[in-house]
Amino acid sequence: MIASEQALERCCQLVELARSKGADAADAVCRASTSESVSVRLGALEDVERSESEEIGLRVFVGRRSSSIHTSDFGAEGLAVLAERAVEMARLAPEDPYAGLAPEDRLFNGDMPDLELSDASEPSPHALRELALASEDAARAVAGVTNSNGGTAGYSRAVFGLATSHGFARGHGGGLHSLSASVVAGEGADKQTDYAYRTTRYRSDLPDPADIGREAGERAVRKVGSGSIGSGRMPVVFDPRVGSGVLGHLLSAMSGPSIARKASFLLEREGEQLFDSAIRVVEQPLRRRGLRSRAFDGEGIACVDRVLVDGGRLTGWLTNVASAAQLGLGLTGHAGRGGGGSPGIALGNVILEPGSVSVAELIADIEDGLFVTGLFGQGVNLVTGDYSRGATGLRIRKGELAEPVAEITIASTLPEMFRALVPANDLELLHGIDVPTFRIDNMAVAGE
Repeated sequence: MIASEQALERCCQLVELARSKGADAADAVCRASTSESVSVRLGALEDVERSESEEIGLRVFVGRRSSSIHTSDFGAEGLAVLAERAVEMARLAPEDPYAGLAPEDRLFNGDMPDLELSDASEPSPHALRELALASEDAARAVAGVTNSNGGTAGYSRAVFGLATSHGFARGHGGGLHSLSASVVAGEGADKQTDYAYRTTRYRSDLPDPADIGREAGERAVRKVGSGSIGSGRMPVVFDPRVGSGVLGHLLSAMSGPSIARKASFLLEREGEQLFDSAIRVVEQPLRRRGLRSRAFDGEGIACVDRVLVDGGRLTGWLTNVASAAQLGLGLTGHAGRGGGGSPGIALGNVILEPGSVSVAELIADIEDGLFVTGLFGQGVNLVTGDYSRGATGLRIRKGELAEPVAEITIASTLPEMFRALVPANDLELLHGIDVPTFRIDNMAVAGE
Protein backbone atom coordinates (compact mmCIF):
# COMPACT_ATOMS: atom_id res chain seq x y z
CA MET A 1 0.00 0.00 0.00
CA ILE A 2 1.23 3.50 -0.80
CA ALA A 3 2.19 5.86 2.01
CA SER A 4 0.39 9.10 2.81
CA GLU A 5 3.19 11.12 1.17
CA GLN A 6 2.82 9.12 -2.07
CA ALA A 7 -0.94 9.60 -2.03
CA LEU A 8 -0.47 13.36 -1.75
CA GLU A 9 2.14 13.39 -4.51
CA ARG A 10 -0.27 11.68 -6.90
CA CYS A 11 -3.09 14.06 -5.95
CA CYS A 12 -0.91 17.09 -6.66
CA GLN A 13 0.25 15.55 -9.94
CA LEU A 14 -3.33 14.93 -11.05
CA VAL A 15 -4.44 18.47 -10.18
CA GLU A 16 -1.59 19.92 -12.24
CA LEU A 17 -2.47 17.65 -15.15
CA ALA A 18 -6.09 18.87 -15.02
CA ARG A 19 -4.97 22.51 -15.05
CA SER A 20 -2.70 21.82 -18.01
CA LYS A 21 -5.65 20.29 -19.90
CA GLY A 22 -7.77 23.42 -19.45
CA ALA A 23 -9.44 23.14 -16.03
CA ASP A 24 -9.96 26.45 -14.21
CA ALA A 25 -9.82 24.69 -10.85
CA ALA A 26 -9.55 21.12 -9.59
CA ASP A 27 -9.13 18.92 -6.56
CA ALA A 28 -8.00 15.33 -6.22
CA VAL A 29 -8.54 12.82 -3.45
CA CYS A 30 -6.64 9.58 -2.98
CA ARG A 31 -7.50 6.64 -0.75
CA ALA A 32 -5.54 3.47 -0.14
CA SER A 33 -6.14 0.68 2.31
CA THR A 34 -4.97 -2.75 3.33
CA SER A 35 -6.70 -5.21 5.62
CA GLU A 36 -6.23 -8.71 6.97
CA SER A 37 -8.65 -10.88 8.92
CA VAL A 38 -8.73 -14.42 10.27
CA SER A 39 -11.97 -16.30 10.94
CA VAL A 40 -12.47 -19.49 12.92
CA ARG A 41 -15.49 -21.68 13.52
CA LEU A 42 -15.98 -24.47 16.04
CA GLY A 43 -12.34 -24.16 17.05
CA ALA A 44 -10.94 -24.61 13.55
CA LEU A 45 -9.48 -22.14 11.08
CA GLU A 46 -12.11 -21.21 8.51
CA ASP A 47 -10.80 -18.29 6.47
CA VAL A 48 -7.86 -15.93 6.05
CA GLU A 49 -8.44 -12.81 4.00
CA ARG A 50 -6.14 -10.04 2.88
CA SER A 51 -7.05 -7.19 0.58
CA GLU A 52 -5.44 -4.02 -0.73
CA SER A 53 -7.01 -1.19 -2.69
CA GLU A 54 -5.90 2.14 -4.12
CA GLU A 55 -8.00 4.70 -5.96
CA ILE A 56 -7.75 8.34 -6.88
CA GLY A 57 -10.54 10.71 -7.83
CA LEU A 58 -10.42 13.99 -9.72
CA ARG A 59 -12.97 16.81 -9.73
CA VAL A 60 -12.49 19.60 -12.28
CA PHE A 61 -14.20 22.92 -12.91
CA VAL A 62 -14.47 24.73 -16.22
CA GLY A 63 -16.23 27.95 -15.33
CA ARG A 64 -19.37 26.87 -13.41
CA ARG A 65 -19.36 23.45 -15.05
CA SER A 66 -17.80 20.46 -13.30
CA SER A 67 -17.24 16.74 -13.55
CA SER A 68 -15.84 13.97 -11.37
CA ILE A 69 -14.01 10.82 -12.34
CA HIS A 70 -11.87 8.23 -10.54
CA THR A 71 -9.52 5.36 -11.28
CA SER A 72 -7.26 2.76 -9.73
CA ASP A 73 -4.68 3.20 -12.50
CA PHE A 74 -1.87 5.24 -10.93
CA GLY A 75 0.41 5.13 -13.96
CA ALA A 76 1.49 8.42 -15.57
CA GLU A 77 -0.32 7.66 -18.84
CA GLY A 78 -3.49 6.63 -17.03
CA LEU A 79 -3.56 9.81 -14.95
CA ALA A 80 -3.03 11.97 -18.03
CA VAL A 81 -5.95 10.28 -19.82
CA LEU A 82 -8.10 10.68 -16.68
CA ALA A 83 -7.39 14.41 -16.48
CA GLU A 84 -8.14 14.95 -20.16
CA ARG A 85 -11.44 13.06 -19.98
CA ALA A 86 -12.51 14.91 -16.85
CA VAL A 87 -12.02 18.29 -18.53
CA GLU A 88 -13.88 17.14 -21.64
CA MET A 89 -16.77 15.93 -19.49
CA ALA A 90 -16.89 19.20 -17.55
CA ARG A 91 -17.20 21.24 -20.74
CA LEU A 92 -20.34 19.24 -21.61
CA ALA A 93 -21.88 19.41 -18.12
CA PRO A 94 -24.67 21.85 -17.16
CA GLU A 95 -23.70 24.91 -15.16
CA ASP A 96 -23.96 24.62 -11.39
CA PRO A 97 -24.02 27.96 -9.55
CA TYR A 98 -23.21 26.34 -6.19
CA ALA A 99 -20.35 23.91 -6.83
CA GLY A 100 -16.76 24.96 -6.29
CA LEU A 101 -13.70 24.65 -4.11
CA ALA A 102 -13.62 25.81 -0.52
CA PRO A 103 -12.42 29.43 -0.10
CA GLU A 104 -8.67 29.59 0.34
CA ASP A 105 -8.92 31.60 3.58
CA ARG A 106 -11.05 28.86 5.18
CA LEU A 107 -8.67 25.97 4.53
CA PHE A 108 -6.97 24.14 7.38
CA ASN A 109 -3.44 25.52 7.65
CA GLY A 110 -2.26 24.63 11.14
CA ASP A 111 -0.04 21.85 12.42
CA MET A 112 -1.60 18.42 12.17
CA PRO A 113 -2.70 17.36 15.67
CA ASP A 114 -1.63 13.97 16.97
CA LEU A 115 -4.98 12.21 17.10
CA GLU A 116 -3.38 8.81 17.77
CA LEU A 117 -5.18 7.15 14.88
CA SER A 118 -2.78 4.26 14.46
CA ASP A 119 -0.43 2.28 16.67
CA ALA A 120 2.80 0.72 15.48
CA SER A 121 1.69 -2.89 15.89
CA GLU A 122 0.62 -5.05 12.97
CA PRO A 123 -0.54 -8.39 14.32
CA SER A 124 0.54 -11.57 12.55
CA PRO A 125 -2.04 -13.98 11.12
CA HIS A 126 -1.17 -16.33 13.99
CA ALA A 127 -1.92 -13.62 16.57
CA LEU A 128 -5.23 -12.83 14.85
CA ARG A 129 -6.13 -16.53 14.84
CA GLU A 130 -5.47 -16.80 18.59
CA LEU A 131 -7.67 -13.77 19.30
CA ALA A 132 -10.50 -15.16 17.18
CA LEU A 133 -10.24 -18.58 18.84
CA ALA A 134 -10.28 -17.10 22.34
CA SER A 135 -13.35 -15.02 21.53
CA GLU A 136 -15.26 -17.93 20.02
CA ASP A 137 -14.23 -20.32 22.82
CA ALA A 138 -15.60 -17.93 25.44
CA ALA A 139 -18.86 -17.59 23.52
CA ARG A 140 -19.30 -21.34 23.13
CA ALA A 141 -18.63 -21.82 26.84
CA VAL A 142 -21.77 -19.87 27.79
CA ALA A 143 -24.45 -22.27 29.00
CA GLY A 144 -27.19 -22.58 26.40
CA VAL A 145 -25.01 -21.89 23.34
CA THR A 146 -25.48 -24.77 20.89
CA ASN A 147 -23.57 -23.76 17.77
CA SER A 148 -21.27 -21.08 16.38
CA ASN A 149 -21.18 -18.76 13.43
CA GLY A 150 -17.54 -18.12 14.23
CA GLY A 151 -15.08 -15.64 15.63
CA THR A 152 -13.10 -13.10 13.63
CA ALA A 153 -10.12 -10.87 14.35
CA GLY A 154 -8.81 -8.30 11.93
CA TYR A 155 -6.49 -5.37 11.31
CA SER A 156 -6.56 -2.64 8.69
CA ARG A 157 -4.65 0.50 7.70
CA ALA A 158 -5.71 3.34 5.42
CA VAL A 159 -4.30 6.60 4.09
CA PHE A 160 -6.08 9.63 2.68
CA GLY A 161 -4.75 12.54 0.65
CA LEU A 162 -6.42 15.71 -0.63
CA ALA A 163 -4.92 18.36 -2.94
CA THR A 164 -6.57 21.39 -4.52
CA SER A 165 -5.54 23.81 -7.25
CA HIS A 166 -5.33 26.70 -4.79
CA GLY A 167 -2.55 25.11 -2.80
CA PHE A 168 -4.07 22.83 -0.19
CA ALA A 169 -2.23 19.50 0.14
CA ARG A 170 -2.68 17.43 3.27
CA GLY A 171 -3.01 13.79 4.15
CA HIS A 172 -3.45 11.48 7.09
CA GLY A 173 -3.52 7.80 7.91
CA GLY A 174 -4.98 5.48 10.50
CA GLY A 175 -5.41 1.91 11.58
CA LEU A 176 -8.14 -0.26 13.09
CA HIS A 177 -8.14 -3.45 15.15
CA SER A 178 -11.34 -5.50 15.38
CA LEU A 179 -12.63 -8.56 17.18
CA SER A 180 -16.02 -10.28 17.00
CA ALA A 181 -17.92 -13.46 17.82
CA SER A 182 -21.31 -14.77 16.70
CA VAL A 183 -23.04 -17.85 18.13
CA VAL A 184 -26.32 -19.76 18.14
CA ALA A 185 -28.38 -20.66 21.18
CA GLY A 186 -31.38 -22.94 21.53
CA GLU A 187 -32.56 -26.00 19.63
CA GLY A 188 -34.92 -26.84 16.80
CA ALA A 189 -37.35 -24.12 15.81
CA ASP A 190 -36.21 -21.92 18.68
CA LYS A 191 -32.66 -21.28 17.54
CA GLN A 192 -31.46 -17.73 18.14
CA THR A 193 -28.28 -16.00 17.04
CA ASP A 194 -26.49 -12.89 18.25
CA TYR A 195 -23.06 -11.34 18.23
CA ALA A 196 -20.63 -8.96 19.91
CA TYR A 197 -17.83 -6.94 18.38
CA ARG A 198 -15.40 -4.15 19.09
CA THR A 199 -13.24 -1.94 16.88
CA THR A 200 -10.44 0.25 18.24
CA ARG A 201 -7.57 2.35 16.92
CA TYR A 202 -5.02 0.71 19.22
CA ARG A 203 -4.67 -3.00 19.74
CA SER A 204 -4.17 -2.44 23.47
CA ASP A 205 -7.65 -0.86 23.67
CA LEU A 206 -9.42 -4.02 22.53
CA PRO A 207 -11.26 -5.74 25.39
CA ASP A 208 -10.28 -9.21 26.50
CA PRO A 209 -11.46 -11.72 23.85
CA ALA A 210 -13.25 -13.60 26.63
CA ASP A 211 -15.40 -10.53 27.29
CA ILE A 212 -16.39 -10.27 23.62
CA GLY A 213 -17.23 -13.96 23.45
CA ARG A 214 -19.16 -13.97 26.71
CA GLU A 215 -21.25 -10.98 25.58
CA ALA A 216 -22.09 -12.71 22.28
CA GLY A 217 -23.09 -15.91 24.05
CA GLU A 218 -25.19 -14.19 26.71
CA ARG A 219 -27.00 -12.09 24.10
CA ALA A 220 -27.89 -15.19 22.08
CA VAL A 221 -29.04 -17.20 25.10
CA ARG A 222 -31.15 -14.30 26.34
CA LYS A 223 -33.25 -14.49 23.14
CA VAL A 224 -34.21 -18.18 23.48
CA GLY A 225 -37.92 -18.71 24.10
CA SER A 226 -38.97 -15.42 22.53
CA GLY A 227 -42.67 -14.73 22.29
CA SER A 228 -44.70 -11.85 20.98
CA ILE A 229 -46.36 -9.02 22.85
CA GLY A 230 -49.81 -7.50 22.86
CA SER A 231 -50.34 -4.46 20.67
CA GLY A 232 -50.71 -1.05 22.26
CA ARG A 233 -48.82 2.04 23.34
CA MET A 234 -46.09 1.68 25.92
CA PRO A 235 -42.65 2.91 27.01
CA VAL A 236 -39.83 1.62 24.83
CA VAL A 237 -36.23 1.57 26.10
CA PHE A 238 -33.39 1.40 23.53
CA ASP A 239 -30.17 -0.49 24.20
CA PRO A 240 -27.17 1.68 23.18
CA ARG A 241 -26.24 -0.74 20.41
CA VAL A 242 -29.47 0.04 18.55
CA GLY A 243 -30.13 3.49 20.00
CA SER A 244 -27.21 4.97 18.07
CA GLY A 245 -29.25 4.45 14.90
CA VAL A 246 -31.95 6.80 16.18
CA LEU A 247 -29.33 9.52 16.65
CA GLY A 248 -28.00 8.68 13.19
CA HIS A 249 -31.39 9.52 11.68
CA LEU A 250 -31.18 12.98 13.27
CA LEU A 251 -27.70 13.56 11.86
CA SER A 252 -28.75 12.48 8.36
CA ALA A 253 -31.69 14.87 8.44
CA MET A 254 -29.40 17.73 9.55
CA SER A 255 -27.25 17.50 6.42
CA GLY A 256 -27.12 20.64 4.32
CA PRO A 257 -27.75 18.81 1.02
CA SER A 258 -30.95 17.27 2.43
CA ILE A 259 -32.15 20.66 3.63
CA ALA A 260 -31.27 22.27 0.28
CA ARG A 261 -33.25 19.58 -1.55
CA LYS A 262 -36.15 20.02 0.92
CA ALA A 263 -35.84 16.31 1.65
CA SER A 264 -35.63 16.38 5.46
CA PHE A 265 -38.29 16.21 8.16
CA LEU A 266 -36.26 18.88 10.01
CA LEU A 267 -36.97 21.49 7.36
CA GLU A 268 -38.14 24.73 9.06
CA ARG A 269 -37.57 23.16 12.51
CA GLU A 270 -34.17 24.74 13.15
CA GLY A 271 -35.36 26.87 16.09
CA GLU A 272 -37.88 24.38 17.38
CA GLN A 273 -37.60 22.62 20.75
CA LEU A 274 -36.95 19.14 19.39
CA PHE A 275 -35.77 17.52 22.63
CA ASP A 276 -36.11 18.14 26.33
CA SER A 277 -34.09 21.20 27.33
CA ALA A 278 -31.54 19.01 29.15
CA ILE A 279 -30.51 17.18 25.96
CA ARG A 280 -27.16 17.92 24.32
CA VAL A 281 -25.60 16.25 21.29
CA VAL A 282 -21.93 17.02 20.69
CA GLU A 283 -19.42 16.24 17.96
CA GLN A 284 -15.77 15.54 18.81
CA PRO A 285 -13.75 15.13 15.59
CA LEU A 286 -10.49 15.84 17.42
CA ARG A 287 -10.90 13.11 20.05
CA ARG A 288 -7.74 11.05 20.41
CA ARG A 289 -8.16 7.48 19.12
CA GLY A 290 -11.70 8.23 17.94
CA LEU A 291 -13.01 6.02 15.16
CA ARG A 292 -14.17 9.10 13.21
CA SER A 293 -11.48 11.56 14.22
CA ARG A 294 -9.99 13.87 11.58
CA ALA A 295 -8.31 17.28 11.47
CA PHE A 296 -9.89 18.47 8.22
CA ASP A 297 -12.88 17.53 6.13
CA GLY A 298 -13.18 16.33 2.53
CA GLU A 299 -12.80 19.87 1.16
CA GLY A 300 -9.90 20.95 3.39
CA ILE A 301 -11.90 22.85 6.04
CA ALA A 302 -10.68 22.49 9.63
CA CYS A 303 -12.79 20.21 11.82
CA VAL A 304 -13.63 21.51 15.30
CA ASP A 305 -15.54 20.22 18.28
CA ARG A 306 -19.07 21.60 18.25
CA VAL A 307 -22.46 21.26 19.89
CA LEU A 308 -25.08 19.99 17.44
CA VAL A 309 -28.05 20.08 19.83
CA ASP A 310 -28.01 22.46 22.79
CA GLY A 311 -30.84 22.90 25.25
CA GLY A 312 -32.85 20.52 23.10
CA ARG A 313 -32.56 22.77 20.01
CA LEU A 314 -30.58 22.34 16.80
CA THR A 315 -27.63 24.70 16.44
CA GLY A 316 -27.60 24.61 12.62
CA TRP A 317 -27.20 22.48 9.53
CA LEU A 318 -24.14 20.46 8.49
CA THR A 319 -22.70 21.90 5.29
CA ASN A 320 -20.24 21.35 2.50
CA VAL A 321 -19.35 24.01 -0.10
CA ALA A 322 -22.30 23.34 -2.42
CA SER A 323 -25.00 23.17 0.26
CA ALA A 324 -23.57 26.17 2.12
CA ALA A 325 -23.75 28.24 -1.08
CA GLN A 326 -27.26 27.07 -1.86
CA LEU A 327 -28.52 27.80 1.66
CA GLY A 328 -26.53 30.99 2.15
CA LEU A 329 -24.73 29.55 5.18
CA GLY A 330 -21.14 29.23 6.36
CA LEU A 331 -18.97 26.14 6.10
CA THR A 332 -19.07 23.79 9.09
CA GLY A 333 -16.28 21.34 8.21
CA HIS A 334 -18.56 18.40 7.41
CA ALA A 335 -17.68 17.56 3.81
CA GLY A 336 -17.13 13.87 3.22
CA ARG A 337 -15.26 12.31 0.29
CA GLY A 338 -15.12 8.85 -1.12
CA GLY A 339 -12.75 7.77 -3.86
CA GLY A 340 -14.62 9.84 -6.43
CA GLY A 341 -17.65 12.01 -6.98
CA SER A 342 -18.73 15.25 -5.38
CA PRO A 343 -18.42 15.75 -1.62
CA GLY A 344 -21.20 14.54 0.65
CA ILE A 345 -21.60 15.02 4.40
CA ALA A 346 -19.62 13.21 7.11
CA LEU A 347 -19.31 13.81 10.83
CA GLY A 348 -16.68 13.16 13.47
CA ASN A 349 -17.35 11.28 16.69
CA VAL A 350 -20.87 12.15 17.89
CA ILE A 351 -22.35 11.51 21.33
CA LEU A 352 -25.70 12.01 22.99
CA GLU A 353 -24.64 13.20 26.44
CA PRO A 354 -25.75 10.97 29.33
CA GLY A 355 -28.54 11.73 31.75
CA SER A 356 -28.45 11.55 35.53
CA VAL A 357 -30.29 8.26 36.24
CA SER A 358 -29.12 4.66 36.05
CA VAL A 359 -30.72 2.16 33.69
CA ALA A 360 -32.45 0.55 36.67
CA GLU A 361 -33.89 3.90 37.69
CA LEU A 362 -34.88 4.64 34.09
CA ILE A 363 -37.13 1.58 33.91
CA ALA A 364 -38.17 1.35 37.57
CA ASP A 365 -41.64 2.86 37.07
CA ILE A 366 -42.49 0.96 33.87
CA GLU A 367 -45.33 -1.45 34.61
CA ASP A 368 -45.40 -2.88 31.10
CA GLY A 369 -42.91 -1.93 28.42
CA LEU A 370 -40.26 -3.06 25.97
CA PHE A 371 -36.46 -3.09 26.10
CA VAL A 372 -35.23 -3.16 22.48
CA THR A 373 -31.96 -4.97 21.74
CA GLY A 374 -32.36 -5.53 18.01
CA LEU A 375 -33.91 -3.64 15.08
CA PHE A 376 -34.46 -4.65 11.47
CA GLY A 377 -36.20 -3.37 8.37
CA GLN A 378 -35.92 -0.05 6.56
CA GLY A 379 -39.08 1.69 7.75
CA VAL A 380 -37.60 5.13 8.39
CA ASN A 381 -38.62 8.02 6.13
CA LEU A 382 -36.23 10.93 6.59
CA VAL A 383 -38.45 13.20 4.48
CA THR A 384 -41.58 12.80 6.61
CA GLY A 385 -39.98 11.58 9.86
CA ASP A 386 -42.15 8.45 10.00
CA TYR A 387 -40.51 5.63 11.97
CA SER A 388 -41.48 1.94 11.88
CA ARG A 389 -39.02 -0.89 12.57
CA GLY A 390 -39.15 -4.56 13.36
CA ALA A 391 -37.76 -5.20 16.83
CA THR A 392 -36.57 -7.86 19.25
CA GLY A 393 -35.75 -7.48 22.91
CA LEU A 394 -37.03 -8.07 26.42
CA ARG A 395 -40.36 -7.37 28.08
CA ILE A 396 -40.27 -4.94 30.97
CA ARG A 397 -42.62 -5.95 33.80
CA LYS A 398 -43.02 -3.92 36.97
CA GLY A 399 -39.68 -2.19 36.51
CA GLU A 400 -37.66 -5.34 35.77
CA LEU A 401 -36.36 -6.96 32.59
CA ALA A 402 -38.37 -10.11 31.92
CA GLU A 403 -38.92 -12.62 29.10
CA PRO A 404 -37.55 -12.23 25.54
CA VAL A 405 -39.87 -10.97 22.80
CA ALA A 406 -39.66 -11.00 19.01
CA GLU A 407 -41.78 -10.59 15.87
CA ILE A 408 -42.97 -7.14 16.90
CA THR A 409 -42.98 -3.70 15.32
CA ILE A 410 -42.40 -0.36 17.02
CA ALA A 411 -43.62 2.86 15.42
CA SER A 412 -43.84 6.60 15.94
CA THR A 413 -42.45 9.70 14.27
CA LEU A 414 -38.90 10.89 14.84
CA PRO A 415 -40.00 14.33 16.16
CA GLU A 416 -42.30 12.64 18.69
CA MET A 417 -39.51 10.27 19.70
CA PHE A 418 -37.02 13.10 20.17
CA ARG A 419 -39.42 15.08 22.37
CA ALA A 420 -39.97 12.07 24.64
CA LEU A 421 -36.36 10.87 24.80
CA VAL A 422 -34.87 10.46 28.30
CA PRO A 423 -31.24 9.22 28.54
CA ALA A 424 -29.66 7.10 31.25
CA ASN A 425 -26.14 7.63 32.63
CA ASP A 426 -24.41 4.59 31.05
CA LEU A 427 -22.72 6.25 28.03
CA GLU A 428 -19.60 4.47 26.72
CA LEU A 429 -17.39 5.80 23.93
CA LEU A 430 -17.12 2.73 21.71
CA HIS A 431 -18.15 3.66 18.18
CA GLY A 432 -18.42 6.65 15.84
CA ILE A 433 -21.90 7.49 17.17
CA ASP A 434 -22.48 6.73 20.85
CA VAL A 435 -25.58 7.03 23.01
CA PRO A 436 -26.52 5.87 26.49
CA THR A 437 -29.55 3.68 27.06
CA PHE A 438 -32.61 5.87 26.55
CA ARG A 439 -36.35 5.70 27.06
CA ILE A 440 -39.17 6.89 24.81
CA ASP A 441 -42.70 6.76 26.20
CA ASN A 442 -45.94 6.19 24.28
CA MET A 443 -44.56 4.39 21.24
CA ALA A 444 -46.90 2.19 19.25
CA VAL A 445 -46.03 -1.50 19.59
CA ALA A 446 -47.62 -4.10 17.33
CA GLY A 447 -47.35 -7.76 18.20
CA GLU A 448 -49.97 -10.45 18.60
